[in-house]
Amino acid sequence: MTKVGICVNPMSGRDVRRLAARASNMTHELKRDMVARIAVGADALGVGEIYIAAEPFNISNRALEHIRLNASLHTVKIPITHSAVDTEQIIEKFVAAGCTSIVSIGGDGTNRAIIRKCRDITLVPISTGTNNVFPQMLEPTTAGMVAAIAAHLAETQQGRAELENLSQRCKVIDIQIGSITDIALIDAVLLINDSVGNLLPFDPACLSRLLLTRAEPNAVGMSPIGGYRQRVEAADDFGLLVEMGGEQSFEVPLSPGLFGRVSVSATHPVIFDREVVFAGPGVLALDGDRDHTLSGDVPARMKISRTGPKIMDVRRTMQHAVDIGMIGA
Repeated sequence: MTKVGICVNPMSGRDVRRLAARASNMTHELKRDMVARIAVGADALGVGEIYIAAEPFNISNRALEHIRLNASLHTVKIPITHSAVDTEQIIEKFVAAGCTSIVSIGGDGTNRAIIRKCRDITLVPISTGTNNVFPQMLEPTTAGMVAAIAAHLAETQQGRAELENLSQRCKVIDIQIGSITDIALIDAVLLINDSVGNLLPFDPACLSRLLLTRAEPNAVGMSPIGGYRQRVEAADDFGLLVEMGGEQSFEVPLSPGLFGRVSVSATHPVIFDREVVFAGPGVLALDGDRDHTLSGDVPARMKISRTGPKIMDVRRTMQHAVDIGMIGA
């Protein structure tokens, strides 16, 4: 029985950074609509089982309680901590149940928590967070269809070979701070004169160094700071180190509708597995979240690699399904 998991972060797109910028809120009602369309899309492609999670706002359960599906529906339950640990536990249960294909509804931080727990999955990430670079702006119906196609392909050896051609493993920054390990998907940022837990948009004056897996001028957040100097895309097998400072400055969108003036002294391409060291004192922010205090004694040691989950190429996957008669026949 092919299985698809739907992981929704109830708090993505609802934090104070949206109030401090000009971003719209992602309501629970909109997320329920998204879950419903994902499930219908997966069901239309013949997926056997759909897994959702119980969470405080019952987004997924309410989305599907009145929808008739051919697929069996399973709800996993976890102890709620109201932190990223909830997402990690949900993914752990999905994988234990046999889900190889997962649709995520959230931002960079949500997907970071998913990948921190498990990298051996196929992921279809839909954007709902604040500063999103990793997930895609994608119609949920199509996302459900793509996840179902991926689940079907994973059933056979030939299908798994086709799945490799229709996806690419994402880049990950692996981080070591003494005995602590962590990851980032898009950016690791060294901040000065800041504090762990601060939820406001980054102050440009606090930016010291950036390590980016993607530097894209069409993005919002840290990515375009590097992207305005040297573009690095998801498919490129390297990252970019950005040294802040210098005499010339420019405006960049740090959050939706919120610009700040930054200056860059240098950018350096970073090949896979080359160690980059960020030394304190300061705060290390990962994909927008200020998570670690760096002392002057214990630096953060980081390496970029292509060891994340398989991310589906939506356009090519849908065309492949047409070509082999999975749809449209």
